[in-house]
This record gives sequence, structure tokens and C-alpha cells, in this order.
Amino acid sequence: MKLECKIEEIKNKISQIERITGKNLTLPVLNSILLIASGKSLKLRATNLSLGVEVEIPAKIEKEGIVAVSGSVLSGIFSNIFQNENIFLEEVEGNLLIKTKKSKIKLKGQPHDDFPTIPRVAGISFDIESKKIMDGIKSVYYSSSVSDIKPEISSVFIHTNDDNLIFVSTDSFRLAEKKIKAKGIPEIGGILIPFKNISEIIRIFGESPSIIKVCFNKNQISFSSDDVYLTSRIIDGVFPDYRQIIPKTSSTNAIILKQDLLNALKLSNIFSDKFNQVNMKVAPKEKVFELSSANNDIGENKTSLDATITGENIELGFNYKYFLDCFPSITTDSVSIKFSGAGSPLVVSPVSDTSFIYLIMPMNR
Repeated sequence: MKLECKIEEIKNKISQIERITGKNLTLPVLNSILLIASGKSLKLRATNLSLGVEVEIPAKIEKEGIVAVSGSVLSGIFSNIFQNENIFLEEVEGNLLIKTKKSKIKLKGQPHDDFPTIPRVAGISFDIESKKIMDGIKSVYYSSSVSDIKPEISSVFIHTNDDNLIFVSTDSFRLAEKKIKAKGIPEIGGILIPFKNISEIIRIFGESPSIIKVCFNKNQISFSSDDVYLTSRIIDGVFPDYRQIIPKTSSTNAIILKQDLLNALKLSNIFSDKFNQVNMKVAPKEKVFELSSANNDIGENKTSLDATITGENIELGFNYKYFLDCFPSITTDSVSIKFSGAGSPLVVSPVSDTSFIYLIMPMNR
């Protein structure tokens, strides 16, 4: 292998995919990035078996070939090369030579014969704007369970209904649902993408302005743009019938400015206990909307907020962290909070925006 390409392009692509590699004692080749020079491009591959990615860089190929090198070392090298010029790569006796005007580096290669192939997913496919699908994922993924004990909820669940592509996640204590308008999408009964793969999907495609092609079958899903191909395994499981826990009616309603609520939650956090509990009191007749928290070692706090409130009096406690998590998903200036009783989840949503809802289970203490 012998080639020439632009430093900035290869540097950006290595930073995109290096984090997918890692310390794998049973299959050391997974710690590496595979470089494939062919035709008019250099392809870089990385995989951890659950998630695989291939990126492509235009290159002047003098000699085709393949070499595998440590992903972390390769990333470290390119993060410390600051010249904005072309770089020369050459495979010599299984090793990778990296040459610039001022540097000459020899990087020890690794046996690449055992490097797993990245599957080309065949199945149902559709095209969608990158921004739409990333907005859907970003709006809900933080509600997924981080534990693998129940894989079906350690995931983002994607399905369709009418002209909506719907994203859902839950960890049993809170639930987020985001609907994205997307006409022409084939019917999707349900896809479960592992939570631990989601952050990499967002990182790789999150800023992409392009159209993404999505293809899936019962085992795999792929996302591809002009120069990036990513595939993830799909969890074999059944997502809970979450619609059953969404309250159909409410006994108390409140509308409050998002920034006011955010500031009050941050203040209450200072005095919250080891369970992160903040208490909420709503008394419509007295026009009271109050957040309070107490910590035996620090003190206590009560904050009253201006709000439009109707219905019955209610008091409940909740984990303030759960509340804070949903704020980036709320794009309006005002927030709607609906209560259906002290034992039912409170429902948070943007005012005049039915595309996003967020449920938080109250704390029993």
C-alpha cells in the first residue's frame, strides 16, 4: 500500500471512528483501525462487533493494499500533527510508514486477516434527512437504561405510526417519546438500537447536513451517507407497551416559563438529598407553584414560581436529574406539566408542541 492524501481529512475521519475500537483481550485485532487503499480512495474501518463503521477519504493511490494498526496510537499521532498539507502513507513489511515534510513515523502493524468484516445490511430501506433522525434520537436516548440487565429498555425504540417516525426510550423511572414527521417511510413495527451504540451514532452523524440512507433487517441496522457507512446490531427483544402508562387525562395542569423552571430546579438541586429529591407543590386556588428541597447537612430551600395553574391541589417528589435531562428536548419558551394524582407520572411537554412528551415517575418517599 502506498498513497497520498490530505492531513485534515484523514485526521477528522480517524477521530470519528477511533472511539469504537477498544481493549479487547479475546480478539486483539478489534483494538485496531483497518486501512484499505483501493481505486481512488482510502477506507478506514473500526468495529467492536456490536457497532462497525467505515469511512472513505479521497486519496492518490500509488499502490493498493491493506494494513491494520492500533486505533489509539494512530489517533494520538494525528492529533499531534499540525501541518496543513498532504501526508504520505506506505505499508512496509506489515508496518505503516507515515511521512510529512517534518515527520517520519513507523507504526507497528497488526495481523489483519482476523479483522471482522463490516456487514452490508440488506432489508427494508429509506432515505431521511440527517437532522430529522438525529433530532429524534437525541430527544429520547438519555432516558434509556444504562444497565444491560434488561436489554430491551437499554435501547432506543424506533417505530412508525401514520406519517410519524417515533423514537422512545425508558429506564422504568422516566420515559421520553419524540415524533418526527417523515412521509414515505416504510412501516416499522419496532427496532431496538442498543443504548451503548447510540452516542457513537450521534457523534458520527450528529452534525452531518446530508441525507442518510437507513437499511434494516431483524438483526442489523445501517446508516450511510456519502462517505460514512455505520452498522449496529439490533436487540432481539420486545419493548414494553409504553402507551399504557401515558395518562389519558389530568387532574392538575401547569404552564410555566422554561427558563424560570430550569433556574429553580438548579437552585433546588443545591439542597437536594442523596436521592436527588425535589418536592413540587401545586395549589391552583392559592395560585401556588412551589419547588422545595432539604438536606440535613446543608439546609433547605423553597422557591415560588409564576405559573398558570388549574385543577386540584397536589404535592409530590421527584428526582431533579430526570427533570433536567429533558430540557434540551423542549424547544419552546414555556413548559406544560400535567398531573394525574400523587401516584401517577407527571407529564412534561413543550407548550403547543405535541411531538415530544416526557414522563417522570414520582418518588414514594
